[in-house]
Amino acid sequence: MAVYALTGFSLVSLLSFGYLSWDWMKPSLVADVATDPMEKSLPPAFARPPHIIFILTDDQGYHDVGYHGSDIQTPTLDRLAAEGVKLENYYIQPICTPSRSQLITGRYQIHTGLQHSIIRPRQPNCLPLDQVTLPQKLQEAGYSTHMVGKWHLGFYKKECLPTRRGFDTFLGSLTGNVDYYTYDNCDGPGVCGYDLHEGEDVAWDQSGKYSTFLYAQRVSKILASHSPKEPIFIYVAFQAVHTPLQSPKEYIYRYRSMGNVARRKYAAMVTCMDEAVKNITWALKKYGYYDNSVIVFSTDNGGQTFSGGSNWPLRGRKGTYWEGGVRGIGFVHSPLIKRKRRTSWALVHITDWYPTLVSLARGNLSNVPGLDGYNVWPAISEGKESPRTEILHNIDPLYNHAKYGSLEDGFGIWNTAVQASIRVGEWKLLTGDPGYSDWIPPQTLTNFPGSWWNLERLTDGLRKSVWLFNITADPYERYDLSDQRPDVVRTLLMRLVHYNRTAIPVRYPAENPRAHPDFNGGAWGPWASEDDVEEWEGGGEPLKNRNKKKKCKICKLRSFFRKLNTRLMSNRI
Repeated sequence: MAVYALTGFSLVSLLSFGYLSWDWMKPSLVADVATDPMEKSLPPAFARPPHIIFILTDDQGYHDVGYHGSDIQTPTLDRLAAEGVKLENYYIQPICTPSRSQLITGRYQIHTGLQHSIIRPRQPNCLPLDQVTLPQKLQEAGYSTHMVGKWHLGFYKKECLPTRRGFDTFLGSLTGNVDYYTYDNCDGPGVCGYDLHEGEDVAWDQSGKYSTFLYAQRVSKILASHSPKEPIFIYVAFQAVHTPLQSPKEYIYRYRSMGNVARRKYAAMVTCMDEAVKNITWALKKYGYYDNSVIVFSTDNGGQTFSGGSNWPLRGRKGTYWEGGVRGIGFVHSPLIKRKRRTSWALVHITDWYPTLVSLARGNLSNVPGLDGYNVWPAISEGKESPRTEILHNIDPLYNHAKYGSLEDGFGIWNTAVQASIRVGEWKLLTGDPGYSDWIPPQTLTNFPGSWWNLERLTDGLRKSVWLFNITADPYERYDLSDQRPDVVRTLLMRLVHYNRTAIPVRYPAENPRAHPDFNGGAWGPWASEDDVEEWEGGGEPLKNRNKKKKCKICKLRSFFRKLNTRLMSNRI
C-alpha cells in the first residue's frame, strides 16, 4: 500500500477560559428539595427514576473535544467526562437523520426504511408512525418529556411532528440546516423558508437569537418550571456545530491566532456550545435535579473536515463508513454511576440508548420487541461486559454502486458493489463505496479550502470493493486484511446477508413542490392534506392526477405570500 504524507501543522496555544464562567463546585443556589424519609433511606439509584438529559451535538468531529487532544477549548465537556464515564468504543451513524432515528427508535436504519441518505425538507417522508419512540416510552413511565433543538425526522404532516411523537413541548427546527440567527433554511435556489417552531406553531418572535444560547435558556426555563420530585426527560439536540459557521464575535476572538478561517469559526462554535452545556448543568444543580440525574452526551456523526471539523487520527469524515464518520464522542455523567472517573471500552451504539434509558426509567420494554439496541447501563455504571458484540453500520442499496464490486467478489453470497459496513467483535468489514477515505489532521495553518497540504492519502485501493480491518489493533484503518483473511471476510458477509433478510423497503420518496415555504406563509412546516396522505400512502405518486384548477389556486397562493413577504421585509428595513 503506497501512502504519502504531507505534514506541518502546529497546535494553537490555549487561551484563557472565563467568558460567562461559573463555579463548577459551587453549591446549589437553592436549598435541596425535601424528600420523604423512606426515599432518604434508599440508595440514590433506587429512590426515584432519574432525570435524564440527553445532549446531542451536530457534526462535532472525534478530535474536537479537549480530552481527545484538541486545540479547541471544551472545559465543561472535559470535566463532565472526567468525572463520569468516557465511552471510547462508541458508535453513531455517518449523517444526521440516521443517528437521530436510531436514537429515537432503538432500531437500525434497515428496520425503519431510512437506510438511504437523510429526510429532505420537500420529501413526504418522516420517522415511521408505527414506531414507538423513546419519549413515548418515557411518557408511559410517568416522565415529562421535552425537546429542544434540531428534529430532522420529517414533518410533511402534523402526525410527524415532535409533539405528536412523544414530546410534551418542543422548541427548535424541523429541517437539518438553518441560520443560527435568522433561522432561514434554503433547500436549493429560491426554495427558502423560516424554520423555528414552538410546539406546532412558527416561532417568528425568536428570530435574531443565537440558537445555542436560545436552546440552553429554554432548558433552564423548563427546569425552573418543573418539580424535581417528578421525573423529566429533556432531549437537547444542538444545531451546533453544523454549518453555516456562525458564532458570536467574542468566541471567535479567542481563536484569532488560528490561521484556518473555517477552523477558527468552527472552534468558536464548539466552545460556545461547551458553555451552553455548562449552563444546563448549572441549572440542574440550581433547581435541585442534579443529584438524581443522568447526563448523556453524544455526537451525531463525524466532523465535516472541509467545514472546520477534525476526526484525527481516524480515517474519513462525515458521510462515510470509515471510523472518522461513525465513531463518536460519547460520555455519561451522573452521581448515580457506581464506578465513576474512568474510561470504558465497552462496545456501545446509539441504538442502545433506547433500552438503556427506558430501563433506567423503570419503563416497560415488553411491548416493543425486535429492538436492535441493548441495555448497556451495567457496562457503563459498573464496568461489566457490554451485551453488544456487533454493530450493523448500515446497508444502503440505493447508494451509488461501486464500479468494481461484484457478486463474485463476495463469494457468490453478497454483491460487493452495494455500500454496507458491519462490525463483529474486533473485525470491521466495508463493501461498495465507503466514502472519502483520507486521514486529515486539524487544519490550523492555512485558509480554507487550501487543506491538501496536511493530508495523508491512499494512492492505491481505488479498484477495491471490500475492506477488512481489525479495529481493536488498528483503530485508524491503515492495514486492510481482506486478502490475508478471506475466512473472516466470508463470515462477515454472511452476517450482512442475515441482516439484509430482515430489512424493510427503503423509504425515499420524490420531493414534492407543494412543500415550498411560499405555500406555508414563508415557513417550513407540515404541508400535506389528508387527501394527499391517503393517496400517497395508498401507492399513488405525489401530485399525480392533479387538475389544472387546483394548480391555479396554488399559483395564486404563492403570489399572495410573495407579496406579503415583500411588504413585511419593507417594513422591517
